Amino acid sequence: MERLKILVVDDESRMRKLVRDFLVKTGYDVIEAGDGEEALDLFFKQKDIALVVLDVMMPKMDGWQVCREIREYSKVPVIMLTARTDEQDELQGFQMGVDEYVTKPFSPKILVARIEAILRRTSQAVNEEIIGCGGIEMDKAAHQVTIDGRPIDLSYKEFELLAYFLENRGIALSRERILNHVWNYDYFGDARTIDTHVKKLRSKMGDKGELIKTIWGMGYKLDA
Repeated sequence: MERLKILVVDDESRMRKLVRDFLVKTGYDVIEAGDGEEALDLFFKQKDIALVVLDVMMPKMDGWQVCREIREYSKVPVIMLTARTDEQDELQGFQMGVDEYVTKPFSPKILVARIEAILRRTSQAVNEEIIGCGGIEMDKAAHQVTIDGRPIDLSYKEFELLAYFLENRGIALSRERILNHVWNYDYFGDARTIDTHVKKLRSKMGDKGELIKTIWGMGYKLDA
């Protein structure tokens, strides 16, 4: 089986080596970049990178700029690494389409577990199933969503969130349940992460966003 390729971007060589060693041991191929410009050069040159681990604070071009450039052309999963714990930074990352946000210092084993969870979900999404309701249609194989025949552009996490709502339409889902299923591991962050993603998803869905109902004090339900 072909080994998946992961791009690790950090200006600290020690940090890159730490992450690389754990990933190689787990069975991944790793490409390294020491700054944002090198990261983009490698990303567009390789074309088959399965996931990007991206530090925020870097010379030449920071992680936010790199993420914006990648998102212009690709929905490849992105994990951001940061030494800061500012909530605004975290919200900014999710709004830009970042899939995970990991604060330094972190356990390399936990980082690898999160990477594997994201890649497992990516693999599971590659099937021929088409689901939908109320004018919403999702083609998981093509990773596309249309509303009343009009395509909408969703980030990886927004796509997974909508898929979970569609697969459980009519069922009230708690924030904790959504976190555990969509993020696919025991998430130790703030459950308000869900609210941020739902708000963004509703906005992109236009009038159909009203189909995602808020269950006060609990979570959400897609009711079509």
